[in-house]
Amino acid sequence: MLNYIWASLIIIGLLVAGLLGRFTGDSGVISSALSMSKMAVMDIALPLAGMMMFWLGIMRLMEKAGLLDFAARALSPIMRRLFPDVPRDHPAMSAMIMNLAANMLGLGNNATPLGLKAMTHLQELNPNKDTASNAMVTFLAMNTAAFTLIPMTVINYLSAAGVKGAYQIIVPTILATACTTLTAIFAAKALQNLPAFRIQPGHAETVTAAPDSVAPEESTRMSRLGKVFLVILLSLFAVGVVLELAAPSLRQSVLEATGLSQVIEAADQRAAAAKDALKVGAGDETNPAAGLIRRLMDGASGVAIPLLMIITLGIALARRVKVYEEFVEGAKEGFAVATRIMPFLVAMLAALAIFRSSGALLLLEYVLTPLLNLVAFPVELLPMALMRPLSGSGSLGILNELLARTDILEYLKYTAAIMFGSTETTFYVLAVYFGSISIRKTRHALAAGLTADFVGLMMSVIIGRLMFA
Repeated sequence: MLNYIWASLIIIGLLVAGLLGRFTGDSGVISSALSMSKMAVMDIALPLAGMMMFWLGIMRLMEKAGLLDFAARALSPIMRRLFPDVPRDHPAMSAMIMNLAANMLGLGNNATPLGLKAMTHLQELNPNKDTASNAMVTFLAMNTAAFTLIPMTVINYLSAAGVKGAYQIIVPTILATACTTLTAIFAAKALQNLPAFRIQPGHAETVTAAPDSVAPEESTRMSRLGKVFLVILLSLFAVGVVLELAAPSLRQSVLEATGLSQVIEAADQRAAAAKDALKVGAGDETNPAAGLIRRLMDGASGVAIPLLMIITLGIALARRVKVYEEFVEGAKEGFAVATRIMPFLVAMLAALAIFRSSGALLLLEYVLTPLLNLVAFPVELLPMALMRPLSGSGSLGILNELLARTDILEYLKYTAAIMFGSTETTFYVLAVYFGSISIRKTRHALAAGLTADFVGLMMSVIIGRLMFA
């Protein structure tokens, strides 16, 4: 499934770029893809290496101090039901618990190294090394569900935008993420039994043992349907080439005739407003703390990691653990994990950059608007719904643009905040987690993650309307 989705993102993006004239330029699809590829390595993977080293070192100390074993035993009844294929005393169990706990506390990127460590342990139990196991898919789906107790990031942006009662979204976010988590678990468990997603034991070994099989030759032969698809694809691309080489007036006349020029103009204005709002929201330090509750919540989030560290070091020293040597030993694996995920990050983020910068996302929004009007889904929130599974920074910009607007109802701002806090960037999580252990056959992980995202979006709208409208 992921192969087709990845190819579709690029193909649709290139075709739309040809229609809208976005092949070249600083904001063109190729420039965006190259820029995002650089960002995937320099701004995501390499900084993640340092975080990985730190947290893997801490996890090593927690393991030696016996804290991971204690956490695994405490939550064993629940985790054994969710992950029956994982032995109770296996390190994967405690690593998953630590990751899920970090997500619940809203620790953000600090939860990622713990999740990657858990995936590494799950891979040790996986008999088919290139195929995701049922436990991996369930764990990944729970990560994309993003169950959160303290959505501090969203609260801070609401407060910075001057929205009153920012902490009122805590309970709605808990309710929405609880629904997404239950949906993720149910979807992962239900889809794993379907024939299309069922694991085929020994498949990889069979292919390796029979190199003379005719199957590879048959898979490369182009069918009649494939030839028709190729002709249509090249014909559509030729239209973009003609528009690129012809006078600009031709493309403008086509866009005006189809009504797309107005759509693009409105989208450009909205994008400019989102950038301005993001700068204001991210850099606003003039608003004072909103009372005792905010100070307590900020303080609780701030002391979570120091408290964990002091407990870990204290118990480790009390048990005569060589803390420095064990920390360094655990941190050694961090850089190797970061380098393994680089190709997967580049592949996914570059495809998403092409799809987004081409204008395909804008056209999808335009097409879906009448349908969403029928189901009473607020049209103002459609950009957030479409962007959230694709890009964290993009959805954050849309959130701040919505919070800065004065022409929408206040309850829509709360709903957008709940939506941001109860969903996750599914494609990014998929690329990072599976990329860290070189999983190529992701099975039903994407379907389960997107199902949870859909439920999270719908529950956000329902809860937002009930509580704030």
